[in-house]
Amino acid sequence: MRIDIMTLFPDAIEAMMGQSIIGRARDRGYIRLYTHQIREYTTNKQMQVDDYPYGGGRGAVMQADPLYRCWEHICREVGQRPHTIYLSPCGRTFTQEVAKELKAAHENIVLVCGHYEGVDQRFIDECVDEELSMGDFVLTGGEIPAMAVADCLFRMEEGVLPEESCYTDESHWNGLLEYPQYSRPEEWHGRKVPAILLSGNHGGVDDWRRKESYKRTMARRPDLWARFDESAVKTKHDKKILQQAKDEFTAEQEQKE
Repeated sequence: MRIDIMTLFPDAIEAMMGQSIIGRARDRGYIRLYTHQIREYTTNKQMQVDDYPYGGGRGAVMQADPLYRCWEHICREVGQRPHTIYLSPCGRTFTQEVAKELKAAHENIVLVCGHYEGVDQRFIDECVDEELSMGDFVLTGGEIPAMAVADCLFRMEEGVLPEESCYTDESHWNGLLEYPQYSRPEEWHGRKVPAILLSGNHGGVDDWRRKESYKRTMARRPDLWARFDESAVKTKHDKKILQQAKDEFTAEQEQKE
């Protein structure tokens, strides 16, 4: 997968995305990430890319032409029109399901980072395929959302993580939250690791993790739990684990009252 990020702050993105797992995957050629300084595509001698909004109001709006020139350059490099996403609080909310959808449908993606009061609507109308939001809040620019989207997509690419289960076992992949994790030492500040995790009983560990995933989702994200399709739980054993989770959750809630 190739992702191009259009931004006024490429150094900030490179500093973050060049580190750790994503940085190593990029160096090894598993993924392709390119940042593009929008100011390099303006015809203004002062490298200006924004101007006052028509109709008045505070702030400035990023102009359509520098954005278009940058986007056009990327299209030529890629050899086709990539799927273009503008990071915006007005877009649909980005989720793991949206990430799966994007990965399955697109090999080349452009992420456009807005700033100031946003970008000229005419650029959006002409070049943007969809807008994505991180949630019901506003940031000063699109760089942090762009890095979040890129990281989420890249970690699903083959070779980036050691194996597929590294992301399929995590929160939101199957509509549930991930189970709790523990490491050494076995006891810390009087808190012990659950005995089942030390037992060597792999089947028991799997059952415990599934139950804890159910219970955590019920407790922390009732909205997710309400959408969970229990009919997908097929086997007698799995149905038993689900019922145990419900019973344990109910008992724990009663103890708190």
